[in-house]
Amino acid sequence: MANMHLHLVSDSTGETLEMIAKAALAQFDTPEVVHHFWPMVRSRQHLDRIVPSLVDSPGLVLFTLVNPDTRARLEEHCRQIGLPAVPVLDSVTAALEVQLGEEAHGRPGRQHLMDEAYFGRVDAIHYTIAHDDGIGWEDWEEADIVLAGVSRSSKTPTSIYLANRGYKVANIPLVIESPPPKVLFGLRHPMVVGLTTAPERLVQVRRNRLLSLNEATETSYVDDERVREEVQFARRMFADNGWPVIDVTRRSIEETAAAVIRFMQERKDEAAAPDESGEGAI
Repeated sequence: MANMHLHLVSDSTGETLEMIAKAALAQFDTPEVVHHFWPMVRSRQHLDRIVPSLVDSPGLVLFTLVNPDTRARLEEHCRQIGLPAVPVLDSVTAALEVQLGEEAHGRPGRQHLMDEAYFGRVDAIHYTIAHDDGIGWEDWEEADIVLAGVSRSSKTPTSIYLANRGYKVANIPLVIESPPPKVLFGLRHPMVVGLTTAPERLVQVRRNRLLSLNEATETSYVDDERVREEVQFARRMFADNGWPVIDVTRRSIEETAAAVIRFMQERKDEAAAPDESGEGAI
């Protein structure tokens, strides 16, 4: 398959557009795509500077432009060049206008406003970084989520991903010789979630980690029997405490985080459900 040029034109950061393009391309077998990323396009002058690249590297144009003048100019350029231009959010926005009974504001970058939710995410990121790998257990009660698992079970990257979604996350490595702080077993506000993985996969991940650090790979850290004992130790702890568990063996960080968020939503729904007296649960 010949290289296809994909132009992503956005009047904001382009994060949404990149995610949509990535999700769509994932449905094809190893497409050879050359990405051209054009964020923060908010003027005719900026748009006109992009046109030579469209001419030199013709391909598909995906765009999220809410300003009607900028949008019309891009569509006109694409017509003249003979390129398909797809407004990826149009159908969703139109459906929302019908359901909400109002027109969209048409202002770029509104999803990135520095509002209360934005500062909440910043606060969550700061908290999560400060509570990585068992640090700061004294104030775990302030967390939304505490992830527990053996070493190299994706706790830190999952924590950071969740923090970017606005959740305060702490994580704790489970080590047979070093029991976790007792506070872990009495937390009331945070949801404790156990992360587990197949021992064989864990050994492979740990070996790769040691190789990347130029360290010896013949240690108990990667011993098959030892690793199985660690995983069993963690699973018993999860079961004894009734914590929800996620097997990350074949999950991406995004999929693991989505499962954690689903657990959080289920917990929230249960708390809001009416009890036998017909009143909401406390």
